[in-house]
Amino acid sequence: MAGPTPPERACRPPPLCIEPAGAPPTPGVWPIRGVLSRLRGSEPTGPGFPATARVTGGSTAQSAGLPRPAGGRYFAPPGSRRCQWRRFLVAEEMAAAGDGGGPGPGPGRPPPGDLRSVLITSVLNLERLELDLFRGRHHWVPATQRLFGGQIVGQALVAAARAVSHDEQVHSLHCYFVRAGDPKVPVLYEVERTRTGKSFSVRSVKAIQHGKPIFTCQASFQLSQGSPVQHQFTMPTVPPPEELLTQEELIQKFLQNPNLAERYRKHLNKIQAEDVPIDIKPVNPPDVFCLEPQEPKQLFWVRARGYIGETDMKVHCCVAAYISDYAFLGTALLPHRQYHIKFLVSLDHSMWFHAPFRADHWMLYECESPWAGGCRGLVQGRLWRRDGVLAVTCAQEGVIRVEQKPNQSKL
Repeated sequence: MAGPTPPERACRPPPLCIEPAGAPPTPGVWPIRGVLSRLRGSEPTGPGFPATARVTGGSTAQSAGLPRPAGGRYFAPPGSRRCQWRRFLVAEEMAAAGDGGGPGPGPGRPPPGDLRSVLITSVLNLERLELDLFRGRHHWVPATQRLFGGQIVGQALVAAARAVSHDEQVHSLHCYFVRAGDPKVPVLYEVERTRTGKSFSVRSVKAIQHGKPIFTCQASFQLSQGSPVQHQFTMPTVPPPEELLTQEELIQKFLQNPNLAERYRKHLNKIQAEDVPIDIKPVNPPDVFCLEPQEPKQLFWVRARGYIGETDMKVHCCVAAYISDYAFLGTALLPHRQYHIKFLVSLDHSMWFHAPFRADHWMLYECESPWAGGCRGLVQGRLWRRDGVLAVTCAQEGVIRVEQKPNQSKL
């Protein structure tokens, strides 16, 4: 394992937990009916299936502390005087009404000075709407103004993990990105309990925005089983993270170059201002101003920013899923740095989980690209614990489109 938690990172345990299969909706979250039908444009009707949320314990919805939605109204079902009903709004409208679903001041934000990882308090803290229906929100949006793929993978795995027993642990997942995500609205995650077996269980997850799927995923879970058949590769020999500069320190070093062109200075300042909840220390950082082709391999130490602590292993796997997509596909671009990138997006993403780990402890991310062609690139990655144990294996293919005319200079 990755050693004891340093004192400066110790803090109270996080609020996120993976709820067991069949758990009732989280207290304080209104049970929602007919979400997907409303998103597809048809509102379900009939006894026992209203497209509304029930509020009990008060004579009016306003006395229960419910915000009145713009253009909405409260009304009582036939035969009921004590219970009030709030007209259901789709995820976008509920977000606008201020239902953040996250702790602390503001939607999904931890309180100031909170040392817990924002990945736990916000990004991966899904709101349960129904037994197998969840809503996720966004913390960091890349400059492309598309949703970060790692966020969708991590949130989908959280949703799948809430539909299995506590003793089952994820061992693999396979995902496809089918549409670009809209950062202006939340994402709904619909879970299907595909199979529950004696040793393995499969859960299928569909991420939905504007009534259409943007992402599909299948995750497989396994009850712990021992076996004498064991082997693994050997971890690369690299300097420890304590001897390396962070990505922010490297950018600051580049910004001190008086010959740096203004447009690249603005670009680096923009990167530096991004609120990415990951700590990164490149082992052999490439020269950002060099256009010479490089070997399609890179190594960097990564960990979640903030404290997570000892908790259900599924939580750390969800965090690792978020981390695994950051700068991953860029490995395939290293031999082609002379070209200007027009379009770069992930097509699919797969992960295999081998051994327990702490996502808030440093792990070595070994990335390589064995092939690129046909406007696609393939990358593979391995996450190593500091003690040399292979914890996670990743693979991804993405679309890569470049300008046909190579760049002449970046200075």
